[in-house]
Amino acid sequence: MGKKLLDIMRDKIRFKHYSIKTEQSYIGWAKRYIIYHKKRHPIEMGKIEIEQFLTYLATKLNVSPTTQNQAFNAILFLYEQVLNISLKDQNIQALRAKESIFL
Repeated sequence: MGKKLLDIMRDKIRFKHYSIKTEQSYIGWAKRYIIYHKKRHPIEMGKIEIEQFLTYLATKLNVSPTTQNQAFNAILFLYEQVLNISLKDQNIQALRAKESIFL
């Protein structure tokens, strides 16, 4: 039996010498993305599902823009580095998280 997707992702992250914190974060975001879409394999999903997830983070979970960008980068890594699917021409547009305003 072959390796699971997130194990392959972990191997790719380690091969590229990313920090352990980045590895944990990217694996966590990839897992949340998959679970959010009812455990569908990312190869069956694309632009629409990515936009839905990122919009959900901004609108329902009220994450910061930095957190939303981190989730997006993790998903990009999953598609481009692990699944070898380029998203460069996809023009992914999600509702962006709002900056906190401190008075």
